[in-house]
Amino acid sequence: MIFAFSFFPEGLIILAAILLLFGGRKIPELMKGLGTGIKEFKSATKEEEKKDTSKED
Repeated sequence: MIFAFSFFPEGLIILAAILLLFGGRKIPELMKGLGTGIKEFKSATKEEEKKDTSKED
């Protein structure tokens, strides 16, 4: 928990820079795209694990 607060000022600077670069309206779209990408990555890794386990049997 202490580790998370040690980078608090730097985190605020990074968040402010992102807000200035992309604007308030664009950030939700970026997060939605990021979430979709993570979801696709997880499903792809699960499919690979299923293929690997079926080959071993």
